[in-house]
Amino acid sequence: MGTVSARLPDDLEEELEEYVEEEELERSVAVRKLLSRSLDEWKLERAVSLLERGEVSFNRAVEIAGTDAWSFADHLGEREVVWVDDAEGEIEDL
Repeated sequence: MGTVSARLPDDLEEELEEYVEEEELERSVAVRKLLSRSLDEWKLERAVSLLERGEVSFNRAVEIAGTDAWSFADHLGEREVVWVDDAEGEIEDL
């Protein structure tokens, strides 16, 4: 397991300490949990963005997001993202 060291602004450190106390976690566990959650969100947003720009297929976007197809499709629906090009009545990415 690698090690990461970072300087935090005082306000961010205070929020981290509040989170540690509220969740009853060790500081290192809390940082890993928050970082993992943030990276999961980033992967999802990146996958959506690439899909919207037409740079990847639906299946590739699912892989990038690190989720399953149904959850990803639900997320797209919630965000009202259109990802199927059916201008000629064809569905190419299913």
